[in-house]
Amino acid sequence: MNFNKEQELKRIVQLEDEISRLRGEIEKTSRSEDLESDDPELAKLMLENSKLKHRLSILNKAISAERSSVSSTCISNVDDMISIIDHLTEIFGAAIAASFPTLNDVPTIISAGTSPNPKFGDYQCNSAMNISKVLSAQGNKMSPRDIAAKITQNLLPSPLIERCEVAGAGFINVFLDKNYGINAITSILRNGVRPVSVQKQRIVVDFSSPNIAKEMHVGHLRSTIIGDSIARLLEYLGHDVLRINHIGDWGTQFGMLIAHLEDRFPDYATVSPPISDLQTFYKESKTRFDSDEDFKKRAYAKVVLLQGGDKDSVKGWQLICDVSRNEFQKIYDRLGVEIVERGESFYQSRMEALVSEFEKKGYLEDDNGRKIMWGVVPGEGIPLTIVKSDGGFTYDSSDMATIKQRLEEEKADWLIYVTDSGQATHFKSIFSCAERAKIIDYSRHRIDHVGFGVVLGEDGKKFKTRSGDTVKLIELLDEGLSRSMAKLKEKKRDDVLLPAELKTAQESVAYGCIKYADLSHNRQNEYVFSFDRMLEDKGNTAIYLLYAYTRIKSIARNCGGDFANNIKKVLETTTVSVTHEKEWKLTKVLLKFPDVITKITKDLCLHHLCEFVYEVSTTFTEFYDVCYCIVKNRQGEITSINGGRVLLAEATAQILGVCFHILGLNPLDKI
Repeated sequence: MNFNKEQELKRIVQLEDEISRLRGEIEKTSRSEDLESDDPELAKLMLENSKLKHRLSILNKAISAERSSVSSTCISNVDDMISIIDHLTEIFGAAIAASFPTLNDVPTIISAGTSPNPKFGDYQCNSAMNISKVLSAQGNKMSPRDIAAKITQNLLPSPLIERCEVAGAGFINVFLDKNYGINAITSILRNGVRPVSVQKQRIVVDFSSPNIAKEMHVGHLRSTIIGDSIARLLEYLGHDVLRINHIGDWGTQFGMLIAHLEDRFPDYATVSPPISDLQTFYKESKTRFDSDEDFKKRAYAKVVLLQGGDKDSVKGWQLICDVSRNEFQKIYDRLGVEIVERGESFYQSRMEALVSEFEKKGYLEDDNGRKIMWGVVPGEGIPLTIVKSDGGFTYDSSDMATIKQRLEEEKADWLIYVTDSGQATHFKSIFSCAERAKIIDYSRHRIDHVGFGVVLGEDGKKFKTRSGDTVKLIELLDEGLSRSMAKLKEKKRDDVLLPAELKTAQESVAYGCIKYADLSHNRQNEYVFSFDRMLEDKGNTAIYLLYAYTRIKSIARNCGGDFANNIKKVLETTTVSVTHEKEWKLTKVLLKFPDVITKITKDLCLHHLCEFVYEVSTTFTEFYDVCYCIVKNRQGEITSINGGRVLLAEATAQILGVCFHILGLNPLDKI
C-alpha cells in the first residue's frame, strides 16, 4: 500500500478517536441541571462546552477532507473501467491500516466471488482470519468477525461499492454498484475500450528466433504466437515495445554454406543463384562437412574470411540470409506478425568489446582453454562459456552482449525472452551473470523468461510427421487452410458468402484456430495439436468464439438506424440496461476485463484472456436467451427494440474485439 495513504488513514483514525473523546467531554459539560443560572461554574462549563463544539466542528471538517483526499487517490475516473481487484485491494488495505495501525505487512486478500448465488456478493475480502492469527500471536485475541466488522467501519466510500456485508467466519462480501457498471459500459460505447492506466515502459520482446538456412517448424510456432500476443498486449497498454527476432545468422555453419555455395554456383557473386530450397541446400553442405575433411577445412577458412569482412564471403552470407528472410516473412505475413530482425551478427563487435571488458574486471576464468564466467554466487549453477578454446564465441557470449545492448543502448526497462522451457537453466545463468556484471539492476529492470512446453501429436508424443520428421510450419498452415475451408463448406457458408468473403473467413478460421489452441493452454504445459479439436464449433475454441462475435455484432446492425450507424447518438436518449439478473451478470463479467489484463502483465500467461473471452461468450448466450434485444412479429418485422440491451450487446462486442486483437485473431462481421 502507498505509504502516504497509509499515514493519512492513520491520521483519520486519530481524528476519529479525538472526536469520540470530545463528544464525551461535551456530554459532561452539558449536564448542568443542578446548577443555578447565575452560578459561575455554569458559565465556565458553558464556555468550555462552546469551545469543545467548535473543536468538534473543525475535526469533523478535517476528517471529511482527509477521507475525500484518500478516496480520490484510489480512483481517478469512475466512468472508466478499472481493475476492480486492484481498487478493492487499495481501499481495504487502507481500512486495515486504519483499523490496526500497529500491524505491519498484513496481506490484503481480495478475490472475485465464485458462488453462483448473488447473495454472497461479487467480491470478497478474506483478510480477517489472517489478522486474527497475527493478533492472537501478539496476545490480543479478537474474532475474525469482529475484525471484519472493524475493517468495514473504516472502509472509505467508493463509487464501485453498493454495500459490504460481514458473513460466515469473517468474510466481507462486496456488492458492486450498478451505477458504476452503467457508467463503465457507457464509457466503452462512447470512448472505446480504453486500457487501464500503467506507468509507460520501454520493453523488448524477443520471440520467434529461427535459424538462417533452416525452415521454420512447429517448434517455432509457440514462440511466435505467444511472443506476438504478449507484444500486442503491452502495446495496447501504451508501452513502447520493440519486437525482436534474434535469428541465428552467424557462426561456423555459414563457412560450410558459403563453401558449398561456391562449388554449386561459382558465379554467385554476380548472378543470383536459384536457391529456393535452403533446407536441402543446408543438408547437402552438412553432409559434405561431416564426411569430407578438405571441405571442412575450407569451411573453417570461410568462417574466418566472413568474420574478417571478405567481400565475396559477405556477399554469399547476405544471399543465403535473404533467401531465408523471404521465407520467414511469408509465415509472418500469414500470421499477421510484425517483428524486427536483429540477428547474432549484429552483436559481433559488441561481443568482442564485452570479452575485453569482462577480462579487465576479472569476471572470466580459464577452464582448459575456455573462458568461463560464474554468476552472482561463484561455483553455483552452471558457468557461461564466454570464449571457446579455439577463440570463438558461443550462444552465451551472444546472449550476454544482447542483454547488455538492450538495457544500455536501447534503454529498456523490461526484457522478455519467449523460448521453450528447456532453456530455463540457460537464461537463469545469463541473468545471474548479467546481475554480477552490474548490467541488470533489479531495482530498475524487470527481466522475464517466458518458457513454454512442447507441442505433442495426438499420440501424446512430440509432434512430428508420419515419417518422423519435424513438421514444417508452412505445411501446417496450409493444412489449416484446407481444413477450415472444408469446415466452412460443411456449414454451407459457401452458399451465403461471396468468394472474397469466403477466402477471408477461411484464413480467419484457420490461423485463428491454430493461435487460439496454443494460447488457450497454460503456456508452461505441453499441449496436443489437433485440428479436429481446434475446429469444433462448441466449447472453448476459436471458431465458436468467432461465430459468437459475429452473432453479437449483427444485433445492432439488424436494428438499423442509429444503432447500426451512430451508437453514440443512441446514448443521448438510451441508458444501458442492468435491471434484469442476466443483464447485470453480463455487465459484471465485462467489468472483469481490466483485472484479467492486469493479471497477465504479472505472469505473462495468455490463457487467462482465453478463459475470459469464453466466459463473456457463454454469459452473453445466457443473457440473449432470456433478454430479448429485438422483438419481431410472425412476418419477421421488428415490432420493438430494447435499446438498453442492444447497448450492452454492442459493448460486449467491443470488449471481445479488443481481446481478439491481443490474441491475434481476426474477427469478422460476416462468417
